[in-house]
Amino acid sequence: MERITFGVLGPVVAWDGAGGVLALKGPRHRAVLARLITARRRVVPVARLVTDLWDDPGPGAVGAVQTFVAALRRVLEPDRPARAPARLLVTEGPGYALRAAPGSVDAWRFEEAVVGAAQLPPAQALQQLEEALELWRGPAYAGFADEDWARGECARLTELRLRAVEQRAQARLDLGRAPETVPDLDAHVAGHPWREDGWRLLALALYRAGRQADALDALRRARAMLAGQLGVDPGPELRRLERDILTQDPRLDLPAGPSSAAGRLWSRVATDFDRTVAAGARARLESTVGLVRNLAVTGGGGLRAAGEHRLAAVAAAEESGDPELTARVIGAYDVPAIWTRSDDPEQAGRIVAAAERTLAALPDDGAHEAARCRLLATIALEMRGTRSPRGPRAAHEAEELARGLDDPTLLAFALNGAFMQSCTRAGLAARRDAIGAELVELAARHGLENFEVLGRLIRMQARSALGDFPAADAHAAAADRLAERHERPLVGVFTQWYGALRPAAAGRTREAEAVYEVAAAGLPAAGMPGVESGLLPLTRLSLRLAGAGTGFRQAAEHIDPDADWGPYRPWIEPYIRLREGDRTAALASLHAAPEPPADLLYEALCCVQAAVALDLGDRTTLTRLHTSLSPAAGELAGAGSGLLTFGPVARWLAALRQALA
Repeated sequence: MERITFGVLGPVVAWDGAGGVLALKGPRHRAVLARLITARRRVVPVARLVTDLWDDPGPGAVGAVQTFVAALRRVLEPDRPARAPARLLVTEGPGYALRAAPGSVDAWRFEEAVVGAAQLPPAQALQQLEEALELWRGPAYAGFADEDWARGECARLTELRLRAVEQRAQARLDLGRAPETVPDLDAHVAGHPWREDGWRLLALALYRAGRQADALDALRRARAMLAGQLGVDPGPELRRLERDILTQDPRLDLPAGPSSAAGRLWSRVATDFDRTVAAGARARLESTVGLVRNLAVTGGGGLRAAGEHRLAAVAAAEESGDPELTARVIGAYDVPAIWTRSDDPEQAGRIVAAAERTLAALPDDGAHEAARCRLLATIALEMRGTRSPRGPRAAHEAEELARGLDDPTLLAFALNGAFMQSCTRAGLAARRDAIGAELVELAARHGLENFEVLGRLIRMQARSALGDFPAADAHAAAADRLAERHERPLVGVFTQWYGALRPAAAGRTREAEAVYEVAAAGLPAAGMPGVESGLLPLTRLSLRLAGAGTGFRQAAEHIDPDADWGPYRPWIEPYIRLREGDRTAALASLHAAPEPPADLLYEALCCVQAAVALDLGDRTTLTRLHTSLSPAAGELAGAGSGLLTFGPVARWLAALRQALA
């Protein structure tokens, strides 16, 4: 099912998977949708919908609601077969529920981002808050804000937005960017003069910008407004700030620690670079790629932004008509990658196409082998999870070139490409472990901390697949230490999920479920849709099947057909058909599902298919899966992801052999 997203931070709207606006018809249709969104996936009884939509409902109100719901379903699920149950806007008990995925409503994403930003360092918090505030297109639930059912949610979201503006200002002040903070805070207090924290931040920004008199004037204006309109005196924080400004208390100054020194240095260098380097100079483009590469490892917002800027940089380089420059721009993005499914397959395809064009255009004179190596490694990385022969071939060529050039950074990049192409069949955990071991040794010897982190995570995954959890624990702990030392927050995403895999592999299902829920809550902010999409429902299924003796029946009741299964939906469809009692459709869905992608969840998805094939007694699929899984007989299915497991592959093979016998 195509992922639909919803917007309520402005006029109520729905978008299709390509970002196109869906035609929701009239205001009553939008009202029904908005009311269901406020319920946050819970059921709203029809009687409540009638009461909320009409001041004086007539006898046809219930039928009208049913008509609105039917029209919405046609828009939200246009490809749903006739008489097939709805998966998004569902009928349940006495009413309806919108089973929107956790990240599919802009207000929910906004709230999660603002709450999460409070726990981040200033630079990451600022990036996350700016992205969150960009989600607003107007007043929340525009057109329905005065309705009783929307009033409370609108007030809550508006308050959260004001808090986000103030958090953003505080982050800018913490980064030493007081002058640029003043205009936004001026506008903020003008529109919301009763917010004392806004006045405090404005006065502090003015003081740190060297405008002491203006800071005191701002505090006097705040005092006059509070006394004149609300009849109250300023609170203790404003009174204390006024006293501190008058005495020029040194505590008001930004601490002269490394972060502020670095901030001042950054500003000076950026200003000088902008003044002295010509606008069209190639040095600007190559310097930009270096920044983009560093941006990608700073956190979720940075990773998303880096992807956009990277593609723009490649396009700009190609426009120059210089293949050597383009090769440097493409190859400079040697950001270590651990997940073998692309976050943006379309963008990956465009990068691969540009790399192939550049390879063909480079002079074949032996002087560009390093550039060729980087382009080939890029192709191997970006073709991860696909079954094109080009990916493994590019990885092999890049590794051979790198070993001949005796360049440790180049070899680390090429090994990353080899890792990405090491999931072409089951049972390759030992091969990945060897790649990880070489990366750790190489990176430690040459100070390549990003690739040392990568090597540790690869070994954490591989040792998990091989059932060696003491070694996996050690590599996870080492990765966390490196991440803390070098400020690599995305590492924690994988080590936290590994923390849920540990009790799952030990059969402690309830403990694993709780840790998985916590880990999943942090994924939307990580900026890795290739990891996030469909993962939580898949982990829930893994916990059931790993403990169900490979029997489908014990796990069937836990299948949620309305969950966001993301890219795993084709392998879940047979379960949904079986849950509905249609064994013929289940068998057809089983045969229609493609071979699982060449990624770290290959064995896991084979086991997902095996459970249904065992229930249906489908010998064709049973034989195929036995052949596919046999090379991994000594591994834990799915544990090579470092995220989940379906239990020992040997147990699944035994069940398959028994069924075939």
